Amino acid sequence: MQPVNLSIIYYSATGTVHALAQAAAEGAEKAGARVRLRRVAEQAPREAIDANPAWARHLQDTAGVAVAGHDDLVWADAVLFGTPTRFGNPASQLRAFVETTGALWYQGGLAGKVYSAFTASNTAHGGQESTLLALANTFYHWGGIIVPPGYTDPVQFQAGNPYGASHTAGDGPPGEVALAAARHQARRVAGTAALLKAGRAA
Repeated sequence: MQPVNLSIIYYSATGTVHALAQAAAEGAEKAGARVRLRRVAEQAPREAIDANPAWARHLQDTAGVAVAGHDDLVWADAVLFGTPTRFGNPASQLRAFVETTGALWYQGGLAGKVYSAFTASNTAHGGQESTLLALANTFYHWGGIIVPPGYTDPVQFQAGNPYGASHTAGDGPPGEVALAAARHQARRVAGTAALLKAGRAA
């Protein structure tokens, strides 16, 4: 059987979600998946970006990361989405990408795939769970198979978020617990997708 194709599609302004996305890619690859790491296009005006040095620096540092396209969804057996929280919801940049997928959805091209998501907020209880639940609403409409991390690994009892890997950016960059949770989530998604792929091929 061919390996699982897993796309990690994320938006990150200053690097926190990018770090989680990289950890997720490591976890998926160690589980045997072929991984595409993709960022969504930046939509914010240049003056807003330049007003925040960390934002401008991260955009420059990740210029070499390919921008997500519809082919990354079609190719994938599983998709992990990453986003910072914006008032308890996914960032508008990620939503803008999601809202271009209507034709794929209408053709059934997004159904039957495995989906999961991860996030970060600036403060504790800053909308992490509601952001992940909001993304799940999209997965329901797509006919996706939602695979959360739950409490399926000891790291989850340290990370504490069964909906998806998350981090409080106000505490600094993601530490080993958050990164390990992202790796575990990606392994779980890849493993579930592999089982589905094998079952469909049988």
